[in-house]
Formats: sequence, structure tokens, C-alpha cells
Amino acid sequence: MSETLRTFHRAGAPLPPARLVPASETPPRATATAAPAPKPGKQRDAFFDNAKYLAIVLVAMGHAWEPLRDDSRAAAALYIAVYTFHMPAFIIISGYFSRSFDAAPHRLKRLVTGIAVPYVLFEVAYSLFKQWADDDPGHPISLLDPWYLTWFLGALFIWRLTTPLWKLVRWPIPLALAIAVLASVSPDIGDDLDLQRVLQFLPFFVLGLFLKPEHFQLVRRREVRLLALPVMASALVFAYWAAPRMNAAWFYRRDSAQELAAPAWSGGVMTLAMFGCSMVLVACFFAWVPGRHLWFTALGAGTLYGYLLHGFLAKGSRFWDWYEADWLQTPLGAIGVTLLAGAVITVLCTPPVQRAFRFAMEPKMEWAFRRDSAAVARGGAGRSR
Repeated sequence: MSETLRTFHRAGAPLPPARLVPASETPPRATATAAPAPKPGKQRDAFFDNAKYLAIVLVAMGHAWEPLRDDSRAAAALYIAVYTFHMPAFIIISGYFSRSFDAAPHRLKRLVTGIAVPYVLFEVAYSLFKQWADDDPGHPISLLDPWYLTWFLGALFIWRLTTPLWKLVRWPIPLALAIAVLASVSPDIGDDLDLQRVLQFLPFFVLGLFLKPEHFQLVRRREVRLLALPVMASALVFAYWAAPRMNAAWFYRRDSAQELAAPAWSGGVMTLAMFGCSMVLVACFFAWVPGRHLWFTALGAGTLYGYLLHGFLAKGSRFWDWYEADWLQTPLGAIGVTLLAGAVITVLCTPPVQRAFRFAMEPKMEWAFRRDSAAVARGGAGRSR
């Protein structure tokens, strides 16, 4: 039959009418091809959910190690090594998933409800918690001076708003690095919105904006994974040597060089050196992040919940002197605290916790927005054409 059709076509003759085939004569393979295609849906990438979960676990462990650093050089070394890459990894992922931000009305709405509103609520909640738990009734509630973990939400809000700008400039990553260097030598920037952190961590967000899936595949090759092991081991050895010699406040990126009692020129040197070290260790971290679905993969969707909620326990442990117990100053005590921190942050990322705090983290707030915002956006786009 197919040969006959080709003959008619080559001869320029009209094709014969197609014969209607009864359903009973339909070949089995035709039935298979006629099956409806699966409905498209937004699929989460297991690799990134795994990376976010593992990064937030390291964040919690780092906070657990902080009070142990004075009495344990090993804890101080782990603290420095982890602080070199855990927030840069988080920020790179945030930049990667901000690539589509274009200031459209629905994205601005999501920015407000998912970032700005949680920032306000948790900034107030943290301040009230400090007033009560630390017996500090004079602690101010200021939305311009982020306290503790809320700086990341304020920074993410600013970074995401600037996304369209970074897509326009010719050399975005060198420009972001230059801004970070200038911030590190500018003590007059002040504490408003933690702008030092916003500017010094900026290169990681901008880098994330321009990464592609193949870049993550590149660092997950077998040879990179094998190389990551001695590199990470070397970083731990160096951190052990540097722990008593280096001010760990450099890794917070919340102060200029002058505020850290260092010469101004060292700000630029440290900014570039830490960026390079962070990128190497971030690559090592990504190299060993699993790409398949595991028992903790689903928890990657709740990392912001765990991040903000565990701050109350982290600060409460200091306010209530939990670390004064003698057993915590032993190696077994440090291991126990590490495991406890990992368990707590895991629970705080679970779906029940997400459902309980969704009113604060992902409020709908339909009452605050115009219902015709989407129509306004389409109308504006039509007029622009």
C-alpha cells in the first residue's frame, strides 16, 4: 500500500481516497499510538531539591557548632569550611531559579507574598522573641535592620528585583564582583537592609542567573566527584590550620574590612579569594548531591520553612544557656549536637510543618491585589506592540 502511494505521488497523480478502517480491524499498534499523552505538569528537579535540603542541614549544623568553636578546634575548622560554601550554594540555586523573573504582575505578586511578607512577619517575630527570651525589652523592631536570619529574605527580594538589569549588562559577573569588592572597603554603607551582605553575596546570585543545566551536569561527572574528595579534605585541613589564626566574621560578609580591624586593601583581596574558594567548594558540594529521588528529596520544597523556624531554637539555645552543660564540651557531645541539629531541621522541612506555617510563608493575600492585574499586563503588552 505504501509503495502504491509513493508511485502515485511520483507520477503526480491524485492520491486514492483513504479506506475507512472499522475499529475491529485497527491494528494493536495503532491503538497504542492513539493513547492520550500525559498532561504536562510542573516537575520538580530531584537534584535541586536534594541540594537545597543538604545545604539547609549544613546551615543548621553550622549554627550548632558556633558556640563550640572556642573550646574545639575541630568544630571551628568544620564551621569555617561549611561557611565557605553553604550559603553561596543556596544563593546560586536562588539565582538559577530567578532566571525567569521579568517584573510581570504575577511574578511581582509572588515576590511580595513569598518574600516580602515573610520578611516582615519573621522580622517582627524574631524581635519579639529576643525581647522575651533574652530579657531585652528594649530591643527595637526595625524592618530596615534585619536581625539574624531575615537578612536573606531582604537580600533575595533586592536581588530578584534587579534580575532584568543583570540580563542587560554585557559583563554581569565581573560587574557583580566589582560591586562586592567596593562594598568590602566601604564602611559607610551601614546596616540598613544588611546591604553589606546584599552586595558582598551578590556575585553568587548573578552567577546563578546565567548557569544552565549542562553546567550542573558538568560538575556531576565521575571524575569531578572523585576529585572533589581530596579537594574537600584539603579544605578541612586548611580550615583546621586557619581556625585559630583567622577571623571567621569574614565569611558572614556583613562588615567591611575596616570594621574587621583590617587594612582597606585586604577587603578586595579577601572578597576575590573567598569567592574563588567558595566556587571550588560549591562545585565539590554539587558533585556529590544525588540526582535521584531519595527519602529527603520532598523536603527540599520546605527548606525556607526550616531556615526561618530553626532560628528560634538556635538563638534560644544561647539565650537559655543550653551550651553550658559540661557534656556538650566533649567530642560525643559535639557529635550529638550535630545530629540533633540535622534531625530538627529535617522535621521543620516536613509537609505538616509547611501546612502549619503556610499562612506566614506563602500567604494568598488575594484581598491585597487587583483581580484584573493579569488583564492589565496583557493590555500593556498589546499596547507596547
